[in-house]
Amino acid sequence: MIGRTPTHKGVLLKPYPFTAVVGMPDLRLALVLSSISPAVGGVLVRGEKGTAKSTMVRALAGLLPGVDVVDSCRFSCDPVSPDPVCPDGPHEAGVPAHRRPARLVELPVGAAEDRVVGSLNLEKALSEGVTDYQPGLLAAAHRGLLYVDEVNLLHDHLVDTLLDAAAMGRATVEREGVSVSHAARFVLIGTMNPEEGELRPQLLDRFGLTVEVASSRDPEQRVEVVRRRLAYEADPDGFADGYAEADAALAAEIEAAQRLLPSVKLPDEALRQIAEVCASFEVDGMRADIVTARTAVAHAAWAGRAEVTTEDIRVAARLALPHRRRRNPFDAPGISEEQLEQALEDSQPPPEGPDDDGPSGGGPGPDDSGPVPDGGPAEGTPSSGPSEPTGNGSSPQKTVGAGDTFRARVFRVKGTGEGERGRRSRAITDTGRTIGVQPPSVRDGRPHLVATIRAAAPHQQARGRSGAGLEVRSADLRFALREGREGNLVLFCVDASGSMGARARMREVKTAVLSLLLDAYQRRDKVGLVTFRGTDAELALPPTISVEAAAARLEGLPTGGRTPLAEGLLEAARVLRVEAIRDPRRRPLLVLVTDGRATSGSDAVARAKAAAGLLTDVTTIVMDCETGRMRLGLAAELAGHLGAEHVPLSDVAAESLASAVRERTGRAA
Repeated sequence: MIGRTPTHKGVLLKPYPFTAVVGMPDLRLALVLSSISPAVGGVLVRGEKGTAKSTMVRALAGLLPGVDVVDSCRFSCDPVSPDPVCPDGPHEAGVPAHRRPARLVELPVGAAEDRVVGSLNLEKALSEGVTDYQPGLLAAAHRGLLYVDEVNLLHDHLVDTLLDAAAMGRATVEREGVSVSHAARFVLIGTMNPEEGELRPQLLDRFGLTVEVASSRDPEQRVEVVRRRLAYEADPDGFADGYAEADAALAAEIEAAQRLLPSVKLPDEALRQIAEVCASFEVDGMRADIVTARTAVAHAAWAGRAEVTTEDIRVAARLALPHRRRRNPFDAPGISEEQLEQALEDSQPPPEGPDDDGPSGGGPGPDDSGPVPDGGPAEGTPSSGPSEPTGNGSSPQKTVGAGDTFRARVFRVKGTGEGERGRRSRAITDTGRTIGVQPPSVRDGRPHLVATIRAAAPHQQARGRSGAGLEVRSADLRFALREGREGNLVLFCVDASGSMGARARMREVKTAVLSLLLDAYQRRDKVGLVTFRGTDAELALPPTISVEAAAARLEGLPTGGRTPLAEGLLEAARVLRVEAIRDPRRRPLLVLVTDGRATSGSDAVARAKAAAGLLTDVTTIVMDCETGRMRLGLAAELAGHLGAEHVPLSDVAAESLASAVRERTGRAA
């Protein structure tokens, strides 16, 4: 939808002024630089809720210069240089035009693909032989801003489509052999709360700049935020008028920087600095270098300089590199200011002297490197600290860190679902391979061309019929039934009792679960964590798409005490029951990590078997943690009561399964 305007009793109100937002200089600068040079690639704003992310983005639209557009063109073609293949074109020279404000188009998280890129009317194409294209949100955002709130909750294929369009400057729709393309140049801005899950690294890298925002801890600044917000709510128009002059001055500066941008020079020395800085941070690919260069040029134009300087590169690197340094999905984005300064210093050309007798080299030696950058992979295990009482009658707790993750086996939910698009279990989705057709009463997905023609064939009036195309009625339309993959709710139920507390065993358990969490991240699953120890169980992490939060809870998981297996199963059943109400389309996969012992409370074994009976309709994996020569086989027995797959801890790795298959096939040969 095109940017929301505040209203009060049906009267349009002026939006909150951009210059009235308190603090957040990095976000302010990133938005301004992207407005000056859309080629930078947009901005991803990461931060906790209630930090004025959306307020600043919506206020930005009022600062952008207006655009001249061709009259009656749905694609906002520039009358000076119209798109030669515009679906509403071609536009002749001197075509009537008008000037309108720059648009802010908001993309809802639940938007369908056709709403984003546009759609083709198949019924009209068949019956009249014409291409009737209805533009989507990308066309509306052309030459303006496209804003996606909670971009991390948007389907991956839609994020990919947005980023492709932002990078290429065009959007293309292809349906059943018909193709339509139009210009789609816009500034893409996404906001997200990392607690609700991260973007995949491949998508994260496609955003030009990223900014971390957080609410101020300064009482004076917080007071000023509240004061201004209350003043705006009391008199929106009067408050906005008070900042109109400041907003107008900032808009004039942005327009001046846009005019200066084409003439800003990027000398080879600056390019070499950029390359050396990016190399020092070990970023993957060349996108970081290109985005840093474009951002540095935009910053130079913003500062009124005709040539890029080291200061421009410093600012550009701080905005363009943090999210490109992640080596592991569980790593937080970030760069070290000390390493950045060191990299800029090392990239400076040596001063020219009267002779060349100085020491060779100039870079730091192997033992002289700077501090480890923030957000890099942590080494070793977390410190356990002194033992603390658990509060549930168990022995003192202790923590053990995980080892290096591995590629885990893929566990899937039985049957075929209809859940959110993902990469784990079979499901009926709007993408994937076609397995059938649906009647016209189910208008879901794309029309199926062959099935529609077959349905229309019986009533074609061949005798005496004139005109192009077929006679297609609404009842003839058929829609494709497609099978793809869905994301699931993967609920980990982890035994943290004393029997699991042997250091080597718990390290293996955490490594295996962390590897499964990484697999869940890659397959776009929702995850939750239930732990049980002592006398009861607790929901350590409510179901969330943030596997990073689950990994953090797992790393700090203490162990000790008896094994309340029944309580753990009952808590898992409760969580799944509640989640089925909240998110009914997402099917669950329960991963029970235990050695099968039940030692807490009276009739512990009998109560555990009774609790298992509540979970027989849930696809369950029992990860057997029992080790040693003398094994009781209790986990395998529990798997039988649950109707679950029994998987020894050593078989969680995909390589273990592959080795077993090779061994068996070798024996058979």
